[in-house]
Amino acid sequence: MPFWQVDAFTAEPWRGNPAGVCVLDEPAPETWMRAVAAEVNVAETAFLCPLPGSGEWGLRWFTPAVEVDLCGHATLSSAHVLWNSEREDGPIVFTTRSGSLTAEPAGGRICLDFPAMPAVEADLPGRLATALGVPSVWSGRTSTNWLVEVSDAGTVRSLGPDMDALLTMNAQGLIVTAPGKDGSDFVSRYFAPAVGVPEDPVTGSAHCTLGPFWAARLGREELRGHQLSARGGWVEVRVAGDRVLLTGSAVTVIRGTVRGW
Repeated sequence: MPFWQVDAFTAEPWRGNPAGVCVLDEPAPETWMRAVAAEVNVAETAFLCPLPGSGEWGLRWFTPAVEVDLCGHATLSSAHVLWNSEREDGPIVFTTRSGSLTAEPAGGRICLDFPAMPAVEADLPGRLATALGVPSVWSGRTSTNWLVEVSDAGTVRSLGPDMDALLTMNAQGLIVTAPGKDGSDFVSRYFAPAVGVPEDPVTGSAHCTLGPFWAARLGREELRGHQLSARGGWVEVRVAGDRVLLTGSAVTVIRGTVRGW
């Protein structure tokens, strides 16, 4: 089966967030998709299959450990692959566990239309606060993640949370954020050991929460986020009601085939 590995939310190879992308002619067995994702062993591998008669693409995402409901960087990578392999030449509609998601060309980059997932203020459980290891300014959660604001970008960059303790936080992941610097409006990091991703390099879906949070804080709908993982990456965010538009670049680093089922 055709296979690509793409670095997302970056214009440079070996930066941003790597995603595997498999383009299928027909739906694949779930056991095979799980095995491929485990073998590829990046944060997410996307599996694309055309939906007959609809002009849309079915899209599923797997970490090395589980299937997830929403993934931004692997969706961005999927659109990049479909355009660069000449399977599509305009806007793309993906049918996913999170409903219909669209991707459009945006001046050499890619714009994704995703659901907004604002966090509701909530006290951080003591065990999670201990695992984080630094004081929080604000905390809240969505249906899948905790969101924690800390004092500054330096604190975000230097974080070393207790991964074993994060496994017990009763959430998919932990988003940590602070006001931006050096050209960003906000910075962040994302930890999700419960789904097999100790730290995700650049997390599109986390920006569905970060966008509404910082739009309310800063009084602006258009924002620029910098994720401060070791690889690093940038996400342009525009909040539009109950949707968030995420824009970024992508670079192919591997192209080949993967053994079928």
